[in-house]
Amino acid sequence: MKLSRQFTVFGSAIFCVVVFSLYLMLDHIDHSKNPNGERIQNGQLGILQDKIDHLERLLAENNEIIGNIRDSVINLRETVKDGKMFPEGNMSQGDLELLPPAPALLPIHSEDCQFAARTYSKTADGVQMLDVYDLLSFDNPDGGVWKQGFDISYQDNEWDNEPLQVFVVPHSHNDPGWLKTFDDYYRDQTQHILNNMVVKLHEDSRRKMIWSEISYFSKWWDNIDEQKRDAVRRLIESGQLEVATGGWVMPDEASTHYFALIDQLVEGHQWLERNLGVKPKTGWAVDPFGHTPTQAYLLRQAGLSNMLIQRVHYSVKKHFASQKTLEFFWRQNWDQDSSSDILCHMMPFYSYDVPHTCGPDPKICCQFDFKRLPGGRISCPWRIPPQAITDNNVQERAQTLLDQYRKKSKLFRTNVLLAPLGDDFRYTEAVEWDQQFDNYQKLFDYMNSHPELHVQAQFGTISDYFEALRKSTGMDPVGINVGQLALPVLSGDFFTYADRDDHYWSGYFTSRPFYKRLDRVLESHLRVAEVLYSLTLANIQKYGQPNDYPAVDNYKLLTEARRNLGLFQHHDAITGTGKDWVVVDYGTRLLHSILNVKRVIVSSAHWLVLKDKQTYFHDPSNPFLQMVSVHIQARMSMVTVYVTTPKVRVLNALGHVVRAQVSAVWNDASHAAADKMRLKEDDSEHLVKVEFVLYGTTSNKDKSGAYLFLPDKEATIYSPSQPPVVRVTKGPLFSEVTTTFTHITHTLRLYNIQGVEGQSVEICNTVDIRGETNREIAMRISSDRNSKDRFFTDLNGYQVQPRKTMAKLPLQANFYPMTSMVYLQDSSARLSLLTAQSLGAASLKSGQLEVIMDRRLNQDDNRGLGQGVLDNKITANSFRLLLEKRSSAEEETAPYSYPSILSHMSYMYLNHPLISMAVDQRSDNPSLTPYSPLSTSFPCDMHLVNLRAIQSKVWGGPSEQAALILHRKGFDCGFSNRNTGLLCTTTRGKIHLEKLLTDLKVKSITPVTLSLMHTHNSDADPQEISLKPMEIRTYRLQLS
Repeated sequence: MKLSRQFTVFGSAIFCVVVFSLYLMLDHIDHSKNPNGERIQNGQLGILQDKIDHLERLLAENNEIIGNIRDSVINLRETVKDGKMFPEGNMSQGDLELLPPAPALLPIHSEDCQFAARTYSKTADGVQMLDVYDLLSFDNPDGGVWKQGFDISYQDNEWDNEPLQVFVVPHSHNDPGWLKTFDDYYRDQTQHILNNMVVKLHEDSRRKMIWSEISYFSKWWDNIDEQKRDAVRRLIESGQLEVATGGWVMPDEASTHYFALIDQLVEGHQWLERNLGVKPKTGWAVDPFGHTPTQAYLLRQAGLSNMLIQRVHYSVKKHFASQKTLEFFWRQNWDQDSSSDILCHMMPFYSYDVPHTCGPDPKICCQFDFKRLPGGRISCPWRIPPQAITDNNVQERAQTLLDQYRKKSKLFRTNVLLAPLGDDFRYTEAVEWDQQFDNYQKLFDYMNSHPELHVQAQFGTISDYFEALRKSTGMDPVGINVGQLALPVLSGDFFTYADRDDHYWSGYFTSRPFYKRLDRVLESHLRVAEVLYSLTLANIQKYGQPNDYPAVDNYKLLTEARRNLGLFQHHDAITGTGKDWVVVDYGTRLLHSILNVKRVIVSSAHWLVLKDKQTYFHDPSNPFLQMVSVHIQARMSMVTVYVTTPKVRVLNALGHVVRAQVSAVWNDASHAAADKMRLKEDDSEHLVKVEFVLYGTTSNKDKSGAYLFLPDKEATIYSPSQPPVVRVTKGPLFSEVTTTFTHITHTLRLYNIQGVEGQSVEICNTVDIRGETNREIAMRISSDRNSKDRFFTDLNGYQVQPRKTMAKLPLQANFYPMTSMVYLQDSSARLSLLTAQSLGAASLKSGQLEVIMDRRLNQDDNRGLGQGVLDNKITANSFRLLLEKRSSAEEETAPYSYPSILSHMSYMYLNHPLISMAVDQRSDNPSLTPYSPLSTSFPCDMHLVNLRAIQSKVWGGPSEQAALILHRKGFDCGFSNRNTGLLCTTTRGKIHLEKLLTDLKVKSITPVTLSLMHTHNSDADPQEISLKPMEIRTYRLQLS
């Protein structure tokens, strides 16, 4: 025993000497400039760079030595049974003693830097959206019957050799909340649509229908009998009914975070697999207000082959129509091959309703929406009503409709045409089914029986259309082999959307920010609960089942939380574009689920930290723990706990004193003074100034509302009549300045700690504009960065999209969604603003960032909502401001950009804060032992998206499997790696799961598609997980 201890100490000493020597050598190299700061010759620099790369590799290898030494120390401690706070427990199954100091230089493998550093080369036939925006003039001339387009003509003989194939796709767009709540829509409309669907599709096998929102479908399924369920299964098997996308909702694509986008997709697909055995093939997104490539990537990773989008800027649609590029392979900006490609169809006209889907002339197309027949509740605004089809008018009517079909087909490269047939909450009544299907069938029968028309028309599903499109071009039926007729490859995004004139939909990026923040809180808590719950189930299998752990009840709470979070990703929910009472309904669901997942967290953490598992008891009315966060990288972080006395001492698990600061909780402001903020790094001074500005709304007829941002002019500086009250707090761990204005309480906090939090400034703005009229309040950050007209916003927290502020566009068009960060840079430094909630952001001048924090608008903006935004709440917005020196400049023309490792981690700390849990210090408390499932940190660039319990196919509770979802983040190495406070490294995207786990074993692991629909065939070692940069992968995992 004594000898073992000596060996360990000796090994540790040797290792310390090695690391210290390496550090001194690196330090020496770093400071080996001559006193006058003259440049070292290029040749010497190259040699030094090689040495640094070599030393970095050595450091990475030494990380393994650390792990081995630590393991022996842990084993030693278990034998010694040192007794303080946990008298007999395993003190640490990892490193729960005070963490070692972070390395001065973050060990990043040189290979891991190559991804972001590669040279950009554009594909010859590629369409890059940044180039398209440069090219377009964004004028809006009158295009004739197609107002936002152009006249279309054709020759009658164009289809003589290859007839036009028309697929009319009936659909009903069901918003899970907008003007009514989800439940009210279901009661009044959706259940009747689905009930009639079963009856009416069975009446004629030629009829088809697509459905998208599983939130509604599952509620209906729970309320129908087995006979009706069998009828639905037969409709799906026969191909008459198709489930498109199959997510819980049709999500917004601007304000949503990729965690929630994946979660609602998994929830929908898992429901379909369990109840219908259906695997969706095609995405259908007719109503989100702008489109993100993140959604395209997630659908591709889930195993879908095709997708459809609709709400794209009218100038972009017109340009694509003129170039015949409305159908394309959508490829990620960062993708160097075609692995992320998905076939995409962009609808060419204004809307997805019938007047705008049969062809370019809405006055004519409206005459073929047979719900608008005379005597009905709705009519055509062009005042020419539809006519029921008879033997007398069928020839004229068929030729009129075919003329529209032919004109529309001239915008595409093939003779296969898509004509959607539907609108919001269509097909509610049986009579509408008969009106649409009977009249269209007569038109199809006439067209198809007249070969001189050279057309084949029928009802179809969206996948029927894509199947025919692929066949006509010689493409692979589901894959991405482009075939003989190559469609273009497109990269980029479709923000910011305008549907007409200067009506840019950039207002909803911020509308109802209180709920956008609540969404992020539930996401973080749900992730914690999912991971702890899955680990608890695996531990229970290992130790034996306790009678008391509420596994089934907890699973029900998790399922409800998943579905409430999923519902809120809907494009009228997280966007803040619903009626007041609908917004309250969403908010109540979010809050209810936050409270419920806290119960799951508490009961799971209780089981995991108990030393003697037999002493576990579950008492929901008196939980053992009073509210833990999941972190897969070791982290040094500030934890805030409210106490009732300033006489406090903080101890760690070993009983050692931890540095702490006791600060007052202020109920009101007191007087002090502060001016402006300066950030200091490396003894260099950079100007960074924070101020607040106000926007009004235009005096024109159309004004700002929940969707639209239509400002009256450039912003004015916020200058309240009352002077601000300033309070300064100083302490050993943090110092802060709080400035209280009439409408904003603005806090800047600096941490004096070694961890990531010490690297950036924390900003918290509590905004209250409830007494204002038509006001929008923004935070403006001005700096001396020479960023010109270029800045960067993220898309869904997944990837970064370069932006260009364009003078040819109105001010509101230059605002973009910011889900996790916005940054600007010049050759020497990058200034990033990281956010804990989705908001709208812009950079209207060089060196300047602007973020809209709240909006109060007194009128509707004529997009169907019928009200303004007047339900504002006092809203706390949290940010981190990070200034980083750049050591290498990326190409200014590259259509991609990547955050640094430090930026990624700072964002994680902001959005996934540590959750402290208290235990009553009673004498009869059972012994606790710290629980750490990992033996070492996850790599810095590897993120555990989720470890999500999978429902059993046999019963309603959990199965023994979980979905392990991982994301390898792309990062830029061109920033300082010194003193980042990080305790992880990179491993070229490889993780050996069995070696990483402390007490659990991997019973089975299978690579699957993102939502577990399909299994990947792989010859690789299943234990070694390997991800490419930016890749998100799912594994079906069973632990024991």
